[in-house]
Amino acid sequence: MPTMTRREALAGGAAIIVASRQQAQTSPSATGRVVSKGRLKQSVCRWCYSKIPLPEFFTAVAGMGLTAVDLLSEKEWPIAREHGLICSMGSGAGGSIADGLNVKANHEKILAALTRAMPIAAAQKVPNLITFFGNRRGMGDPEAAANCIEGLNRIKPVAEEHGVTICVELLNSKVDHKDYQGDHSAFGIGIVKAVNSPRVKLLYDIYHMQIMGRRLDPYHQGQQGVLRALSHGRCPWTARAGRYPGGQLEDSRHRDRRNRIPGILRTRVHPGARSADVAPGSGGTL
Repeated sequence: MPTMTRREALAGGAAIIVASRQQAQTSPSATGRVVSKGRLKQSVCRWCYSKIPLPEFFTAVAGMGLTAVDLLSEKEWPIAREHGLICSMGSGAGGSIADGLNVKANHEKILAALTRAMPIAAAQKVPNLITFFGNRRGMGDPEAAANCIEGLNRIKPVAEEHGVTICVELLNSKVDHKDYQGDHSAFGIGIVKAVNSPRVKLLYDIYHMQIMGRRLDPYHQGQQGVLRALSHGRCPWTARAGRYPGGQLEDSRHRDRRNRIPGILRTRVHPGARSADVAPGSGGTL
């Protein structure tokens, strides 16, 4: 009988541990139900777990007690419903992060795709569709805002007819999305207020806005009806501190976000999903 060296034994044991951990992470029975009260509408973002096969992922999400998944494509909406879930934020019809509504030349393609997707979204109980402001490419904010308002004014009657909300996302331009135009709250809030539709709102990502130096309260006080969904992923901040200009973000910002989210959701945010946009291994938590 061949003998096993100590190194081979350790390597074999490590492989078994890794395999068991991977199985535990994706197994609904191992995860168990984590939602106890259900007082918040909390979803999870698909892209963070893209390596998990879709049916297996949906089974795990439902088993945890969550009811929705963000950023699913149109072909994935009915599969989510088969597992008792909804897609809380549909993607694929609203253009791209770089090529958004700030450029008039993009309007026809984006608006046509959203118009086609809206009745399908309504039939599949998808309440929101995502779209983007786009990259600056030298364009000033006043011109960009006027173009976005024009495009959103054209699409809002269709959104109102079908009861589907168009959500325009705010993103940081310091770390993740260089040159993105919608990188500060005031820009997005001004556009949504000018459009003045119950079916045109902001997708507000706390991670992105706090990178831009925005604290929660000053940008939410008095903004009832402007926000539709709140994303709170990538926590704690120290997990990605090395990527931030100026080094580690102070802990007070994380405490500010953690402590104020429940109150913001109760009193200021238009009813929608609180999305956990957290990639495995980033240090984030659901």
